[in-house]
Amino acid sequence: MLNPLARARGLGSAKQGVHHWYLQRATALLLIPLTAWLLYAMVRLSGAGYEAAMAFLSSPFHAACAVLLAVSGLYHAMLGLQVVIEDYVHTRSVDVTLQLAVKALGYAGMAFSAIYIFRLAIA
Repeated sequence: MLNPLARARGLGSAKQGVHHWYLQRATALLLIPLTAWLLYAMVRLSGAGYEAAMAFLSSPFHAACAVLLAVSGLYHAMLGLQVVIEDYVHTRSVDVTLQLAVKALGYAGMAFSAIYIFRLAIA
């Protein structure tokens, strides 16, 4: 039996909306040239063998592009999933669980991607 003000108290702005919005747009802009690089890499490596792919990724530029693509793509996805969860999940415990799972999987994916791309580049 709460009045509308009591229900809304404490649920106001966390002052993070604009920052989140800018990060979403920044990662989207970063993904444009990185996607073009990915298309270039796919065309260049089509029909090539394992050794050619390893030689391609051993270049510091191409390894850095691959890491940037993986990290920015996963971060962009994390930001997008956060908004979807906030908008459509209304049970607090499920919301928190999904947010933690998305963050954990996203950061783990970023770390594993960077480690294995650098391992391929060094090998």
